[in-house]
Amino acid sequence: MAKMKAAIFVEPGRIVLDEKPIPEVGPLDALVRITTTTICGTDVHILKGEYTVEKGLTIGHEPVGIIEKLGSAVQGLAEGQRVVAGAICTSGHSHAALCGCHAQDGPGTPHGWKPLGGWKFGNTIDGSQAEYLLVPDAMANLALVPEGLTDEQVLMCPDIMSTGFSGAESGKIQIGDTVVVFAQGPIGLCATAGARMMGATTIIAVDSVPARMEMARRMGADHVIDFNAHDPVAEIMRLTKGRGVDVAIEALGRQSTFEGALRVLRPGGTLSSLGVYSEDLKIPLDAFLAGLGDHTIRTTLCPGGKERMRRLMDVIASGRIDTRPLVTHRFSLDQIEAAYDLFANQRDGVLKIAITP
Repeated sequence: MAKMKAAIFVEPGRIVLDEKPIPEVGPLDALVRITTTTICGTDVHILKGEYTVEKGLTIGHEPVGIIEKLGSAVQGLAEGQRVVAGAICTSGHSHAALCGCHAQDGPGTPHGWKPLGGWKFGNTIDGSQAEYLLVPDAMANLALVPEGLTDEQVLMCPDIMSTGFSGAESGKIQIGDTVVVFAQGPIGLCATAGARMMGATTIIAVDSVPARMEMARRMGADHVIDFNAHDPVAEIMRLTKGRGVDVAIEALGRQSTFEGALRVLRPGGTLSSLGVYSEDLKIPLDAFLAGLGDHTIRTTLCPGGKERMRRLMDVIASGRIDTRPLVTHRFSLDQIEAAYDLFANQRDGVLKIAITP
């Protein structure tokens, strides 16, 4: 049986490069030869044991590649086409999907609904940090890369751009809104860009890393707060003249940023939460206004599917956003362990790493 290289979860603290059989292709599947992928913060949660997956799983959920082989029942695609697949793979026929919530497209059980079911790559099935990736339900999940766009231009579409934009969309930003984005990692930066595209006219970014603060300005932030130099809550209230923000986007996944986002909302404002939390959250009574502030708290899992990918690539092709500067480092798949070490420890100004088999 033919083999391929893959980044495999062994145990908490260990993701290693090893060999696996190249997957067999079912009737509705596509085998994609990966040309570029990347490492996500969620992969680091897996590495640290903060999010549990099966031992032996191939990690990664951000694929760009070329169709190597198609299942017998797949129509409308051809071998040799350049494609992306979203981190979320929808089947389209679960209860969640039929309710319009494709990201939660998981099977029901006698004990209830299984959350995060749409996130399959590197979670419940083998992922994209490998030479080949098996994509289920290919007709629903593979989107063609427009001519003229490079791998690195579309690399953020499967997760980072889709998630960041969804933070702005879930916040229901309106023209003229004031928005704050807590944390300017890759997802927070895309949330900043998404807020600008949706019509926010005052965008406040919060971080402490100089390179990320400068990137936030490039992505559309009007004000950037260094939380090491200023109390972000006090500074945001000063900038808004005590009014608070219409939408606060939390893009880190920590108690301090979640609580800060809640404290700066205007009455009736929306907290849009994108962070992946590894500990229980607490909602302070005063910040929550005892439950009487007419606030909305929204959580979002990255939207996927081929139509979402098409729309995001159209945004890139239009020139309205350029995500290439988010790729700060490049490694081969053979160097995946070194890439994880760099990314997990956030050294050398890393934002995103392009991994090429």
